[in-house]
Amino acid sequence: MQLDKVVLYHKALADPTRIRLLILLAGGELHGQALAEKLGVTPATVTHHAAKLREASLIAERRDKNTVYFSLNDYFLKNNAQAALNLIYRHGREEGGNEEMSEENKKFKDSVIHNFFTADGKLKSIPAQLKKKLVVLEHMVSQLAYGEQYPEKELNAFIKQYHEDFATIRREFIMHQFMFREKNVYELNPQEMWAKWEALK
Repeated sequence: MQLDKVVLYHKALADPTRIRLLILLAGGELHGQALAEKLGVTPATVTHHAAKLREASLIAERRDKNTVYFSLNDYFLKNNAQAALNLIYRHGREEGGNEEMSEENKKFKDSVIHNFFTADGKLKSIPAQLKKKLVVLEHMVSQLAYGEQYPEKELNAFIKQYHEDFATIRREFIMHQFMFREKNVYELNPQEMWAKWEALK
């Protein structure tokens, strides 16, 4: 069920310590020890909660020698919140929405597909720019069927029709909420959860 998938994703937020941790990170990047002191918990507790938030792509981390620094993943935090709102307020809309795409967005999408795909549908390269990358991922994932479960081997074969780097693209499908993974079986998320390239400048 779509609702189950949204709930599963947002379970990462269902803890007061994790919410407080995110609030602290809204003020800027902090290392684990500083977070532990501000939260009044052990560094191990910070590591545990950070892992849950990182799995949900709500925070990012970087290592500098022996110190791990954490920061908010602003893009995913806002995107996930909007996905939940879209599902709640979707009154009467068809699956995937029926909102008209603006002429400007249509031109941009057509241009990206023309520039990054060959005439026979192969992906020339994975775009570096996030907005263009999302257009490419959306174009590919739209060829998959709703409600269908894809074992990892089958999804890899599907991606290889477009590009050899199936592992990177598979991760991108998950990272940008196009797909949901459970026990190495992949399934499309509702389109309301997909990262929206139209929202990016």
